[in-house]
Amino acid sequence: MNYYREGQLIKFHQEIFSFLEIKETNEVFEITLSRTAKKNAIHPQMLNELAFALQYAQNNKNIRVLVLRAKGNVFCSGSDLSAMQGKVDQHESSIGKPLKEVLLVNLWTQFSKPSLAIVEGNVYAGGYLFLACCTYVIAEKSLKFSLPETRRGIFPMQVMGVLMRVITPRVLLDWCIRGYEINAQKAEDWGLISRAVNKNEIEAAAKEWIKEVRANSPNAISLGMEAFRNIVDDEKNQKYLKSMLDKVINTTDALEGLKAFKEKRAPKWK
Repeated sequence: MNYYREGQLIKFHQEIFSFLEIKETNEVFEITLSRTAKKNAIHPQMLNELAFALQYAQNNKNIRVLVLRAKGNVFCSGSDLSAMQGKVDQHESSIGKPLKEVLLVNLWTQFSKPSLAIVEGNVYAGGYLFLACCTYVIAEKSLKFSLPETRRGIFPMQVMGVLMRVITPRVLLDWCIRGYEINAQKAEDWGLISRAVNKNEIEAAAKEWIKEVRANSPNAISLGMEAFRNIVDDEKNQKYLKSMLDKVINTTDALEGLKAFKEKRAPKWK
């Protein structure tokens, strides 16, 4: 993981994060997505901040576990489509540009320490990349999960590629095509999440998982996760799928679908 030079990480806790909140205690590194006004949509600078934070956590020997949370009632709504079209919001983040392009999946799979996603809000589109890439996912029982891209004239290319790691291909492809909604129990049955619990049980379940991970060998876990990453090797597929996503976003169907969604009407496909 070499998105930033080692010298840039020395003053990590003095940096300004605009899209994330960072907390580090008792060998646990916590990242909270905090772009609630935009439903935690993945902004280009948010990716830079994630790359900076994950590289710091990867290199810090005192960190054993990473926990991912999100503020607001939406865990993540996926990629910021406006930003993808060149309309990037201004921000005060002090995190500079990385040495190479940051792809969310590759960034997360290069991280070789156990990660836990605590999901207490709805997840859409590219937000599933977090769920598929984290080692373990605890989600609130009342949540619903859907993939509505085809209703907007788009297809969840990169999401499909990484979800194949946790959901059987036939079930996944049908879900991508039809975009229907599933409940937390079905998400657990499919392997999309590890465990569905009541809201008041989330913190206890998270603490128990972290306790069990910290009780085991950090070296064995790190080497095992590195081996798993090399077996899966998503990088080539993700570059191809990103090119296909860029292709579909520029179609007339995508323009119509996004316009219809904003205008709260049914799209008129050509």
